[in-house]
Amino acid sequence: MSIIKRVIEDIDSAIERDPATNGRLEMFLTAPGLHAVWMHRVASFIFHKLRWRIVARMFAQWARLITGIEIHPAATIGRRLFIDHGMGVVIGATAIVGDDVLMYHGVTLGGKTLERGVKRHPTIGNNVVLGAHSIILGDIKVGDGARIGAQAIVTKNVKAGATVVGKF
Repeated sequence: MSIIKRVIEDIDSAIERDPATNGRLEMFLTAPGLHAVWMHRVASFIFHKLRWRIVARMFAQWARLITGIEIHPAATIGRRLFIDHGMGVVIGATAIVGDDVLMYHGVTLGGKTLERGVKRHPTIGNNVVLGAHSIILGDIKVGDGARIGAQAIVTKNVKAGATVVGKF
């Protein structure tokens, strides 16, 4: 799929999930979550394909400065991720995010260990909603279609289709 088609796919997916936006141009110009995802794709290419890791990290920091969203260039991000509002989102290096995920502001996909060379961050399935300021920590899995409530703290696997609130 061409880059233009992927960008349009992202925009259309975001419009479906953001009733406050009135069209493609508005979404393209004003959605920091999309801008962060697009910049992550560039940083990830630099990190993984070109193996210019410092350059990729610098680019990711520049993206963070502009959008308020921090996505490590080593993280794996699926298609049509929409980060609504975005500010304060942190996605760690070994995180994996599936397709069609809706993530609100302040979400953290973080690690629980400082050990090097191991998977330290969560794996988020497809069609998952991550509520504002939810914190998902460690090498855990959030199943397809799960819903994580606002301000939830998740440190255990979440089954597909489950809804989790509070501390889990």
